[in-house]
Amino acid sequence: MEIKISHSEKKLFGKLQITGSKSESNRLLILQSLFPSLQVKNLSNSDDTQVMKKALQSEDEIVDIHHAGTAMRFLTAYFAAKEGREVVLTGSPRMQERPVKLLVEALKSIGADISYEKEQGFPPLRIKGKKLSKDEVVVQANISSQYISALMLIAPSLPNGLQIRLDGQITSAPYISMTLEILHHAGIKGEFKDNRIKIEPEESLSSKTINIESDWSSASYFYSIAAICDEAELKLSNYRKTSLQGDSCLAEIYSQLGVETEYENDSIILKKKPCKKPKRIAEDLQNSPDIAQTIAVTCLALGIECQLTGLHTLKIKETDRLVALKNEIEKFGAKVDITNDSLRLHPVKIFNEGASVATYNDHRMAMAFAPLALKVPFRVEDAMVVSKSYPDFWEDLESLGFDVQREG
Repeated sequence: MEIKISHSEKKLFGKLQITGSKSESNRLLILQSLFPSLQVKNLSNSDDTQVMKKALQSEDEIVDIHHAGTAMRFLTAYFAAKEGREVVLTGSPRMQERPVKLLVEALKSIGADISYEKEQGFPPLRIKGKKLSKDEVVVQANISSQYISALMLIAPSLPNGLQIRLDGQITSAPYISMTLEILHHAGIKGEFKDNRIKIEPEESLSSKTINIESDWSSASYFYSIAAICDEAELKLSNYRKTSLQGDSCLAEIYSQLGVETEYENDSIILKKKPCKKPKRIAEDLQNSPDIAQTIAVTCLALGIECQLTGLHTLKIKETDRLVALKNEIEKFGAKVDITNDSLRLHPVKIFNEGASVATYNDHRMAMAFAPLALKVPFRVEDAMVVSKSYPDFWEDLESLGFDVQREG
């Protein structure tokens, strides 16, 4: 489905309940499957989480996780440790282009039985679950943090737990810390010190209910809206000041653009304050790469130059997000320079009209560009790709007065 999106107002007020964090939900679903005494509240309604839930409940030999990258990483480790279970773990054509070799090698080093059904280093994977008794593994630290989290999540179910030694500079450390904190909340002992993670084994856990915080990545689009508006007050439910999510750095980043964050009774209130617009934004997003698209489009809308670094993991996401951002931003008349791990935006004052934004099967492309409709109307191709993480996104925008015309 394609949509045409626009908004004529520059003052926005509203209240929204955003679905639970996809990152927290997917971690807790793995833990709940390993330790059924755990209960979970405010589970994400995203496609990725529904795919994970279905995969964990499946008894079929072939488990297809479609576009869900987190599910591919976490389930590779989960099924490798599921003694007596044999599966072929596969996904979409794009998923079969996304590397998984380093995780497979790490799992094989502790005894896993995994082979490639097609191209070496890529899904589909044939996984024969077995008892993994080795208790130490070495992993490159600058790879996707999801590889490391996948190992951490199965660690308490292993007979001897697991020590994970990280070799090199760590990428996306907040996501590793999030995984460790979730393990702690569940009652599992573990520590992350220097470049070593140690998770203790657990035979069972006492009954406990864990309430999932709403998704900060999803909140980023409303920070963008608030920044672009002349005046705004948006209340988003179920957020905490002491968040486990790395993307909570949004509050500090967007304060540069006049967006003040107030914390009130498990909610955040975003208020646009009058401020002198900076000429340039520079951010190292190594620990929060998922908000890069949002920040780049915000700066495009405001006519601000931006320099974003630490983006090397964006090339192996749902699409090569750096190339995709360059392609789509330049449709509006701006210029974008990219390297293997950075993006520089040279803004424009007047936008090209009539642009049609391609989404590349990437939910964040659709949602990151949506706030730009406050400046110029445009079209979004394959708009329902948002269901991967935020199925109610377009309806929530309509509740704020955006004109969302669905076509096809």
